Amino acid sequence: MVIRSFNIQKFERVMTSSLSPPAITPSYDFNSPQLPFILHRLECCKSMEELKQIHACIIKARPLQTQLVLDKFLSCALSTLGSLDYAQSFFSQIRNPNLYAYNAVIRGFSRSKNPMQSLLFYGEMLEKGFCPDNFTIPFLLKACAELRTLREGEGIHSQSIKNGLVWDVYVRNTLMRMYAVCGVTGAAQKLFDESCHRDLVSWTTLIQGYVENGFPGQAIQVFLEMSMTKLKADGKTMVIVLSACSELGDLDLCRKIHSYIQDNKVYLDLFVENALVDMYLKCGDIDSACRLFNSMPKKNVVSWNSMILGLTQQGEFKEALLVFRSMQRDGAEPDDVTLVGVLNSCANLGVLELGKWVHAYVDRKGIRADGFIGNALVDMYAKCGSIDQAFGVFKNMQHRDVYSYTSMIAGLAMHGEGERALDLFSEMSRVGMKPDEVTFIGILTACSHVGLVEEGRQYFEDMSRVYKLKPQIEHYGCMVDLLGRAGFISEAEEFIRKMPIEPDAFVWGALLGACRIHGKVELGERIMKKLVEIEPEKDGTFVLMSNIYASANRWRDAVKVRKAMKERKMKKIPGCSLIELNGMVHEFRKGDKSHPKTKEIYKMLDEIMSRLRQEGYVAHTMSALLDVAEEEKEHALCHHSERLAIAFGLISTSPGTPLRIVKNLRVCSDCHSVTKFISKVFRREIIVRDRNRFHHFRGGSCSCKDFW
Repeated sequence: MVIRSFNIQKFERVMTSSLSPPAITPSYDFNSPQLPFILHRLECCKSMEELKQIHACIIKARPLQTQLVLDKFLSCALSTLGSLDYAQSFFSQIRNPNLYAYNAVIRGFSRSKNPMQSLLFYGEMLEKGFCPDNFTIPFLLKACAELRTLREGEGIHSQSIKNGLVWDVYVRNTLMRMYAVCGVTGAAQKLFDESCHRDLVSWTTLIQGYVENGFPGQAIQVFLEMSMTKLKADGKTMVIVLSACSELGDLDLCRKIHSYIQDNKVYLDLFVENALVDMYLKCGDIDSACRLFNSMPKKNVVSWNSMILGLTQQGEFKEALLVFRSMQRDGAEPDDVTLVGVLNSCANLGVLELGKWVHAYVDRKGIRADGFIGNALVDMYAKCGSIDQAFGVFKNMQHRDVYSYTSMIAGLAMHGEGERALDLFSEMSRVGMKPDEVTFIGILTACSHVGLVEEGRQYFEDMSRVYKLKPQIEHYGCMVDLLGRAGFISEAEEFIRKMPIEPDAFVWGALLGACRIHGKVELGERIMKKLVEIEPEKDGTFVLMSNIYASANRWRDAVKVRKAMKERKMKKIPGCSLIELNGMVHEFRKGDKSHPKTKEIYKMLDEIMSRLRQEGYVAHTMSALLDVAEEEKEHALCHHSERLAIAFGLISTSPGTPLRIVKNLRVCSDCHSVTKFISKVFRREIIVRDRNRFHHFRGGSCSCKDFW
């Protein structure tokens, strides 16, 4: 063996600076007394600095330059304590690397951020005349899977067939995985079907491939086939199966899979428990999810996230925030996923203070308010009534995507700032950002809320003509709402008649809403018949038609509609209003007397009505859907949920404090009028979010300009 002459002090300086070492040629002298010592040092090596010292010793002592030592050193350099660049530099100095050395560097780079390097080493290995073995092929396939390079993977598949390695179960499983990752589940299934021997990894790989490629039903079918063999699933298999159940949303199936886990005594590690919780939540069984979650002896951030996001997706926003508070008490550190889930719940509940706390937490932790978190902050501020703060977050985002623009446009639309929404849409074009279908829902909604009919027509046409986007049913519904709200009832009818797709309840509902605004009773009756055919179990159509009859003083017809609802065992969704004070959400319903401050609230209501009458307020009794005396109608209106929330806000906050109310239904005309008076008499800004939009009441006027 020949090593170039060198100065050891100079070499040590070279090693410290991570420059390439001199070339070395391995020998096969196993009789050196230093050999066991240096091998032991390599076994116990714990740092890069120590590895470099051993390297210097190897070069200094020629008898240590054996194939065994060089192979062992290369393995250490490729481990977590080493460096891929350093290992590659060392490998390049070996004059005659063996198959073990090639396998080592291929394995090391297949797991790195640069898996392509594995394929380059493989090409070099073939040029040197080496044949891959059952260690080489799997790591090359893992590199192909990471790179999604199907062509190269097929080439390695061919090589494994030529060498007879394809029958090795490890090679075959990694081949299946490569095809599955590249989206060719048919090839993975074919390999599986042709296998002489299938282990648990084979079944799990096929199940995982189907799940990841959007075929949860086939994944479950494969699992059921596996369950009929002698093989029993382990935790990893069950996590994948449980994710397939989550995708299917089949609660009955979920319970059977859970029973399989219990019957086969599958070890319930943290991953399996998290998957079970997630599965039950996605299938709508909140009680089972909560029981499992509460019984978990140990929880990680994924556990908490599963609960928070699962409850959010089920619309249980208050419960999601309660879980988040428990997470804080438990001392668990929230991550980006947690914060997005919490912000989503805050947005839906209108809980601004907690949303602000999350924003402050993001700033305090130095988390960049971009991407998912930035978009969630924009959405939260917009839905909590702080559109200027939403715009501030949007403007400070360094990287805005289509979701950022869409969230901001939708927020501006909800707040009745149609012109600003259209300006932002124009900015998208200037910066080269292409809108998507959801963006156009925001734009058409913005036009609808401020009566920009001509602009709405143009954007709807541009959607397909300019942006090559096919309008969906939601876009047609927005156009019907735009035309009907603005009084173009006949055009809206004609628009529906010419639709290339079958109008659904959303489209007909938009036109029925226009009939309520403009008093079109006969047309409303025709639309109601269509809606009852489409959604016979929904109460909204009956309630809206009853309102139309009542507004036209057709009380007998209104009563008939209400009677039909009772016969169908329908219950009208009760009006509910929320107000957040000092981090606590207070909920009120019509005529509610359950609040601890009920006496003070109703006393304030009396004061409000007394002062409003002095200012010239006259009740809009047409909003009271009762055929009774005017005085009784006024009394019924007085106890609507948003008025109770406003009264509570007035007695619970200092003068001048803005009040933020969230209501689950549309604000009635009388409550709208009353809130305008309150904002003037009590000198308060009142922000009300109803089912459709925001109303900003200031000084006796509303941001909607009475167009809602």
